[in-house]
Amino acid sequence: MGIRGNIRRDSKHRILRAGETIRADGKYQFKYYVNGKAKFVYSWRLEPTDKLPIGKKPCQSLRELEKKIGYDLDTLCDPDQKNITVLELVERYLRTKTGVKPQTKSNYGFVVNLLKKEEFSGKKIGSIKTSDAKLFLIKLQSDGRGYSSVKTVRGVLRPAFQMAVDDDIIVKNPFGFQLAGVVVNDSKTREAITKEQMRKFLKFVHDDNTYCKYYEAVYILFHTGMRISEFCGLTLKDIDLENRIVNIDHQLQRTSDMKYVIQSTKTSAGTRQIPITEDVAYCFRSIIEDRVKPKREKFVDGYCGFLYIDDDGMPLVAMHWEHRFNHMVSKYNDIYRIQMPNITPHICRHTYCSNQAKAGMNPKTLQYLMGHSEIGVTLDVYTHLGLEDAAAELHRMEELQNARQEMDRTKEEAI
Repeated sequence: MGIRGNIRRDSKHRILRAGETIRADGKYQFKYYVNGKAKFVYSWRLEPTDKLPIGKKPCQSLRELEKKIGYDLDTLCDPDQKNITVLELVERYLRTKTGVKPQTKSNYGFVVNLLKKEEFSGKKIGSIKTSDAKLFLIKLQSDGRGYSSVKTVRGVLRPAFQMAVDDDIIVKNPFGFQLAGVVVNDSKTREAITKEQMRKFLKFVHDDNTYCKYYEAVYILFHTGMRISEFCGLTLKDIDLENRIVNIDHQLQRTSDMKYVIQSTKTSAGTRQIPITEDVAYCFRSIIEDRVKPKREKFVDGYCGFLYIDDDGMPLVAMHWEHRFNHMVSKYNDIYRIQMPNITPHICRHTYCSNQAKAGMNPKTLQYLMGHSEIGVTLDVYTHLGLEDAAAELHRMEELQNARQEMDRTKEEAI
């Protein structure tokens, strides 16, 4: 965009900005250039406080029009780009996101397909206000979209509009607000199961003729807190039984088009080496010993020797384990009167974290074992401890205090 013109004064001796002139009929004119092409706006008033000439139709002042088209001298926004639609902005933003993981790419596709069905996507980005952005997200939830879906949509729109701000297309990001308080977080919290429930479920899996072959895997998930994609990606080389260490530096995923891929861990903190207990090491040893070596090991992005494989020699992925857990819980509930809550591989992870927190493990140690990038995620588990946990902790502290007092009395009597 370019601007040309000489400095002039109007009849009230006010200095006209570059591009502003007065025509012979007294009408103010502003001329600006976009990609070498001249564009004009007109008004009978220079400032909003100017009186409208008699007989003329009401109109915005020239200075207001200048701001409306984006020509603010303080920002120098591009008025031509402000006319692109929300959908066009999002698509432009997504073209800058190269090398993303398949799941992230799938989420982008979900957002684009959702926006194409919404009237909001056709609006000009220069006309979107913060209230418009909030009302759009509220509408999505009112239409039956879950909190996580709304959060995903906002997770794309917010950086897309920020890109427009950084490109000097708009002045303010209309999605630059906190989501809390705008839409209701109605997502269900994944609850850890109790130690007694875990014990009963593990015993059921161990004794069941159908699912006993998965006992070691279920036990490991409950006692290491690994993400299921991390567990699926483990190979024989990742298990050090001599030193009782498991190396986690990748994960196995299967894309929507059924392609197996090896990816880096969810976050950099997810890359870690975790120590394992003797019983967990025993489970890994049993898995390795029972593993039927295929005639030809299948490779996935250079990795082979996965712990669990299907009839075609391909490694099991998260979906397989989700189905197995569903079937195990369903069969358990068909047998026993006291029902078992829903258990998934992620519930196993959450249960492990909760159990270690209740046992008094240092939060930073637990953060490392879980592979959490932020300590706040780990500490959130501690904040969900209930009355029984608090009572047990007070009882433990009381016993410790009594033991110390008894030791002090014994020392005094010896003296």
